[in-house]
Amino acid sequence: MEKLKCVVPERLKRRVEESHIDDLPSLSSSLLQLFLSLPQIHQLISELAAEPSTQAGLCGKNEGAALDLKQKGNQCYSSGDHSQALRCYSQALRLAPIDAHHTGKNLVATLYLNRASLFHKMGLPMESLRDCSRALEISPCYPKVWYRRGKVNATLGNYEDSVHDLSVAKDMEPSIGGKKQIERELDMLARHHEKTTAKPASQKSVEIPDVPSEIKLQCVKTPDKGRGMVSQFDIPQASLIHAEEPYAVVILKHCRETHCHYCLNELPADTIPCISCSLPLYCSQHCQVQAGGPIHIPDTMVGSNFKPTLECIPEHKHECQGVHWPAILPSDVVLAGRVVVKTMEQKGQFTDVPNLSETLGLCESYSKMSPESKLELHIYSIVLLFCLHHSFSSELSINGDSASQIVILLSQIRVNSIAVVRMRSNTNDSYDQQDWFQNFSFGEAEAASSVEQVRVGQALYKAASLFNHSCLPNIHAYFMSRTLLLRTTEFVSGGCALELSYGPQVGQWDCKDRLRFLEEEYFFRCWCCGCSEVNESDLVISGFCCVNPNCSGVVLDNLVANCEKQKPNVPETISNKSHLQVHELKDIDIKKVAQISLDQTQSSFHVDSGYCLKCGSYCNFASRSKEVKKAWTDFRRLQDSIASKDTCSTNLPDALRSLGLLRSILHAYNKGIAEAEDILAKAFCFIGDFEPARDHCKASIEILEKLYGPNHIAIGYELAKLASIQLALGDCTAVYKINRLSAIFSTYYGPHAGIIFPYLLVLERERSRIIQ
Repeated sequence: MEKLKCVVPERLKRRVEESHIDDLPSLSSSLLQLFLSLPQIHQLISELAAEPSTQAGLCGKNEGAALDLKQKGNQCYSSGDHSQALRCYSQALRLAPIDAHHTGKNLVATLYLNRASLFHKMGLPMESLRDCSRALEISPCYPKVWYRRGKVNATLGNYEDSVHDLSVAKDMEPSIGGKKQIERELDMLARHHEKTTAKPASQKSVEIPDVPSEIKLQCVKTPDKGRGMVSQFDIPQASLIHAEEPYAVVILKHCRETHCHYCLNELPADTIPCISCSLPLYCSQHCQVQAGGPIHIPDTMVGSNFKPTLECIPEHKHECQGVHWPAILPSDVVLAGRVVVKTMEQKGQFTDVPNLSETLGLCESYSKMSPESKLELHIYSIVLLFCLHHSFSSELSINGDSASQIVILLSQIRVNSIAVVRMRSNTNDSYDQQDWFQNFSFGEAEAASSVEQVRVGQALYKAASLFNHSCLPNIHAYFMSRTLLLRTTEFVSGGCALELSYGPQVGQWDCKDRLRFLEEEYFFRCWCCGCSEVNESDLVISGFCCVNPNCSGVVLDNLVANCEKQKPNVPETISNKSHLQVHELKDIDIKKVAQISLDQTQSSFHVDSGYCLKCGSYCNFASRSKEVKKAWTDFRRLQDSIASKDTCSTNLPDALRSLGLLRSILHAYNKGIAEAEDILAKAFCFIGDFEPARDHCKASIEILEKLYGPNHIAIGYELAKLASIQLALGDCTAVYKINRLSAIFSTYYGPHAGIIFPYLLVLERERSRIIQ
């Protein structure tokens, strides 16, 4: 990218810097003519879009490498290194061509059989059963696979299926000795057969039990935010108002080995590769077919039950030629390629990139971008156009109009795409044990309920892009597989805007950081009530306490004070910019931290950095900031001890002293104190001392409730930690915390709460046990 930027002459760079949407066709044509004359661009396209037979094979199939991995997997299996054997077999499946044969058997079928045997040995019968079925779909006349599936079905208690599979294996087995062995297996199976049988659960996609059928939404235009969504009628709290499948989606690069490339769920042990290239991994054959299209293999290799159903335009098919560019180009560029291909497929024309703005109806951000970003979009649009010409349609024209449409699309993706996230928690199967909490130790209470939000994909949702942002949102977005769901977190009156958070929220960051993030990432200045009116959370989240020990006021540093002064919701009659309208958050009294002067029309107060907002006392920031910085070195040291699983007892006294210092300098509701309390709670959990862990966890939650409000989902996650610690102590008051967090999770996730956060089900089972 940098090399291509350097060859662009200054006159063209100036045109890019000054360009607007109307200039794009002409500008794209000029840049295209330049790049067509450069050997660098032709070399780059050759590397990205060359045919598999002419390249080293970054994403292509490789029979020789697959055979080497198969042999290594067999060796690891024989030596008992099952985890390494699994890695070898799975990687060999990614590389093996579907039509490759070795020792008279289809190589892919053999690899599935080997992995099925390994899974059976590892005590994973369902994974083994699925791999056997996959092998039989490719090679239905493979007696060893029928035999293995018969044995697995016997393990699962599927007597009739086991007898059927073993009988087929016996009929196909060419040797007399093999037939007699299978007959003995059948006799043993008959003797041990029980009348009750357990059929394996069929794999179905997760369904959405509540649908937004009765809620009518309307798109409106507002002077400050443009298009937005409102409800025509009142909407109760926790209502599902919208569910949508993506127009296009792509997995992020760091999740390619851990999540399914179609549904974006975590990959199981029995991953399925793409038939034609070695890049994607899928969790099921359904996802494999939906992403890459129907699997074309010789009729003689296909079993009678192999009838995949295609539900949509295959999003990976145009990338599935063993070419490099889907693996190398940025995710948003690959996503743009999928949007272009899908739109062309829908319209049935393949010569020019269609007008995507008309199709998608998305706003663009090109004119607001920096010159550097604009130039990047132009270069990527030309590179992507060449790649699509090579791997999708040779009819696709390489011209300025098509390149300009991709530039606009990339600018739309920058501000309209949504990050698909998964909630990752440290849960495991041991939570099903009744005595788990009685055997709690070494920080399991905190670890069990800790939750991390992981970005796994990037997607375009046409209708969801109409919902505007607020730092105090009234709807919450989450995902079930690829499906985006929006649910109200509070009662919303008819005609009120329905707004979600694009990332930052009140209580999470202070106002200046939220504004900077939104301007840098989405190119707009936020005018929501959280950013246009003063609220207590923004004042105290990074504030200092007053030097007067009897005053509960807050002292702001210069950056925060300046941000509060610039909040735009100021009546025209007030000339002094330091007097602002005040927004009182639910359950929070701002008068506790700042002096409020009231009149008949508004509430306002004076903002000066370094002075207490309530009593006016001066605070020396320089010396106090140094003390805070020094105190945090003890907490970082304690965090490092926990992360490395070293004993942290020696660091605890220093951290406790530093907590006292922080409480004497920072405001009582400063988020830094909440974070310090949380670190101490983790440390005490780690050493198995749950009483102080409980106290520090409570202290952290008390602060976070002031910053977020008492019913925010962030409080739900913290309550899960606290309830876990209370259960470890045998504290029956954990029931009340579990009741509260269940209500919060139900508001944000509805009936999907237990799927999104499985540990919630564990806590609810413990609650039922205590009540009984």
